[in-house]
Amino acid sequence: MSDNIVVADREKRLLSGPAVIALLFLLLVLGILLSFTLGRYPVPLKELICIILDRIPFVNIPVFWENTQEIAVWNVRMPRILIAVLVGAALSAAGACYQGVFQNPMAAPDILGASAGAGFGAALAILVDFHSNGITVLAFAMSLVTVAMVFFISQRTKGERVMGLILAGIMVSSLFQAGTNFIKLVADPGNKLPAITYWLMGSFVGATNKELGFVIWPIMLGIIPLLLLRWRLNILTLGDDEARALGVDASRTRLVAVVCATLITAASVSVSGMIGWVGLVIPHMMRRLVGSDYRYLLPASILGGGLFLLMVDNVSRSISSTEIPIGILTAFIGAPFFLLLITRRGDS
Repeated sequence: MSDNIVVADREKRLLSGPAVIALLFLLLVLGILLSFTLGRYPVPLKELICIILDRIPFVNIPVFWENTQEIAVWNVRMPRILIAVLVGAALSAAGACYQGVFQNPMAAPDILGASAGAGFGAALAILVDFHSNGITVLAFAMSLVTVAMVFFISQRTKGERVMGLILAGIMVSSLFQAGTNFIKLVADPGNKLPAITYWLMGSFVGATNKELGFVIWPIMLGIIPLLLLRWRLNILTLGDDEARALGVDASRTRLVAVVCATLITAASVSVSGMIGWVGLVIPHMMRRLVGSDYRYLLPASILGGGLFLLMVDNVSRSISSTEIPIGILTAFIGAPFFLLLITRRGDS
């Protein structure tokens, strides 16, 4: 009976899971190339390709582009574009992971308080005049501390462990959000308060190669194990008893998945600020395209999240002379789209 349902579910889709993943990968590559050409310093596609190829060993191309174009590509747009893709991919992967682990379609990357902890750490760093690198490091560290507190508290709650973890996450998030609000209350309204407020709204303004080097390793360290465990995530969605019957240690798998998802969430928020909806909307969108099989859902979410946040960032830096914070745009786009998804669920 279940095999018939799976076959019928696949027949509804125009493309198979691998085909959707291949298409998303192609769109992401094209989106990255397009993003390099956008900005105040125009870099046509021909110049862009030659600038990139010129960095390849043993490839010598006569220089016909301006020096400002090369600087814009390597020092300004490269780190910003790659960070946007990495953060979008990480938030979407974390959201898909949490939704499967907790068997809750409303689970998002901030469910365990990682975002609230990062926001508190960043606000505290700005208050005490930390450099931009210090803000990133403290935001990352406080994000991990917050989730560690959630785990510590959940181990001492009575009843179901998963529910205890979620409730502890809500409680600790509220505590750190209160701490952030207190910091905003005592911050200098002339310069520190606007800086804190802007960071909390999310942005990739001023992204640097140092930030790229800082964020890429924890994100890769978290995403790669999730990809290797994606077939076990399918089993977790069946429940602990069924997972045990199939020879899978549900508790250990859940712990590894949550730790990896937390790591990539903490790394993402530390360099981007508070960006909502990506980890909630994109996994639901990918389910409409590839189904609930994590063998395809997780890679599709990674590619779809990277593409989505990259396009939103392009809108942010191109729509007006003053950049709109990413968090505002993702809310404007994500909320109505999610409403469309849940009202059309019966058609899927």
